[in-house]
Amino acid sequence: MPEDAPHMSAARPESRPEQRPVIRQLDDAAINRIAAGEVVERPASAVKELVENAVDAGAGRIEVAYSDGGKTLIRVTDDGDGIAPGELELALSRHATSKIDGHDLLDIHTFGFRGEALPSLGAVGRLSITSRVAGEEAATIRVAGGAQGPVKPAALSAGTVVELRDLFYATPARLKFLRSDRAEAQAIGDVVKRLAMAAPHVAFTLRDVSGGGEGRVLAQYPRETGDLFDALHGRLARILGRDFAENALRIDATREGLHLTGYAALPTYSRGAAVAQFVFVNGRPVRDKLLTGALRAAYFDFLSRDRHPVAALFLACDPHLVDVNVHPAKSEVRFREPGVARGLIVSGLRHALAEAGHRASTTVAGATLGAFRPEGQGARHYQMDRPSPGLARMAYEMQAPETAPGFAEATQPSARWETPEPGSAAPVEHLPLGAARAHLHENYILAQTVDGMVIVDAHAAHERLNYEKLKAQMEANGVAAQALLIPEIVELSEADAQMLVDMSQDLARLGLGIEPFGGGAIAVRETPAILGTVNAETLIRDILDELADLGASGTLQARIEAVLSTAACHGSVRSGRRLNAAEMNALLREMEATPHSGQCNHGRPTYVELKLADIERLFGRS
Repeated sequence: MPEDAPHMSAARPESRPEQRPVIRQLDDAAINRIAAGEVVERPASAVKELVENAVDAGAGRIEVAYSDGGKTLIRVTDDGDGIAPGELELALSRHATSKIDGHDLLDIHTFGFRGEALPSLGAVGRLSITSRVAGEEAATIRVAGGAQGPVKPAALSAGTVVELRDLFYATPARLKFLRSDRAEAQAIGDVVKRLAMAAPHVAFTLRDVSGGGEGRVLAQYPRETGDLFDALHGRLARILGRDFAENALRIDATREGLHLTGYAALPTYSRGAAVAQFVFVNGRPVRDKLLTGALRAAYFDFLSRDRHPVAALFLACDPHLVDVNVHPAKSEVRFREPGVARGLIVSGLRHALAEAGHRASTTVAGATLGAFRPEGQGARHYQMDRPSPGLARMAYEMQAPETAPGFAEATQPSARWETPEPGSAAPVEHLPLGAARAHLHENYILAQTVDGMVIVDAHAAHERLNYEKLKAQMEANGVAAQALLIPEIVELSEADAQMLVDMSQDLARLGLGIEPFGGGAIAVRETPAILGTVNAETLIRDILDELADLGASGTLQARIEAVLSTAACHGSVRSGRRLNAAEMNALLREMEATPHSGQCNHGRPTYVELKLADIERLFGRS
């Protein structure tokens, strides 16, 4: 018998107990503690619930103060509508709320609606609520560990003050799961930051009062003015920084009852981790794999795997199209048509990125100026792989005149290179990327603009231009498929097989031909020709894994685009080749006319623009 057999028998006795278990109703204290375990995970959870209540109450100013990472004190003060003295006791009852009437649980227009937060907090900590509504006297009520006191008169000019002390004192075991004061304080700051983004017309103050007194202000976000976009832009500038605001693209797109707004940064303004991605549904901050996956998919073509986009996206729709009552913490949502929501984010972001044209982030210039100052670390060098025979053939074709008209047509010095006669068209310097003046180290184009200069990585820029051409050709003509001599049979579950069959038309457009083969099997009859020899079963299972994780798959598209990117890289102008003036200017003009040309296929900038004032500062002339 295994050594753990006695433990197994103790956990699951073979004989029935002498006395049958009796079903009984738990008392309110136990019910509230159980609910608190779902609603209040840590101090930041309590802050989230209390601040959401303040926003729902119409507050114009909200102050959050905490001590010891929120473990000993959380205080939220607002100037909202307040709670009447006769409703304070009811506010501490489970499932008592002013947000809904219970008839339609999908018609949710507020943050809160479950009526669980206040009684849950009172069950595990020492909670006091002091409030005053217009035209009535202020009143206060206290509850500790579920034991509720009477309503008493209080002094307060307006609004509500909710004070929570000694969180989890009534459930000591929960205290062991809390992290350090610093980690809990950081989580509180993140919650306030997200809610401040959701309500830019509300002023927020975050204060650490550890040790007593007024403490210190950690964050202060004044009330923003203007319309939705102006207010949001101002709030994001304060929270994410001016650099983000300067390099953010305005997002405004609609599809089938869903409206996407917000701001997303240029690809060259990216982060090393997914720490600056904020998604809101009907104003509610959410953490949803479907939506963050769509954000990642929208930037897939512009960033390398180790870089992550920066964005604050707001998805609005009729409340009946999304279920926010999936989890007590209300941080997860379920869309009636998840594919529509994902498609809107991908298309909306890609449209904004395309409209940005050749723009690169302003931080690139700052980093370049900083690089003029000696530092200990050298720059990274990127080594290209040796092309396969097929890719080499594509590379030669990409440099042929018929596929690269911008260069082929510029075999003689261009008239644009000469100084224009009076009354002629504006000088080339007035164009965004200016006029080429030199070719440095057989790779970098130095161009002069009206108010500065531009340095272009010719290989990286031509790589992006070629890539965009190849993608346009693929979009126009589709992906060529190669038929397998012997179809490959892949055994799957019936549900997975049906899922793939349902999307077979989409896969066919990418060169992957499949059909049902009975039971849970599918037959792979065609694969994309551009991928060469592929393991069909591995490809199919990768697609299924991504469908399970994100609700959609871009695996096949990603593999095809990776091949196109490699072909574009080897088909671009090589470092070491001397370009004449006409070729350089032709490249600059083509960059100006091509979307996404501000970054190479790996998300690095293709050019750096330096203003004359910045250059003069380098020489101490300002």
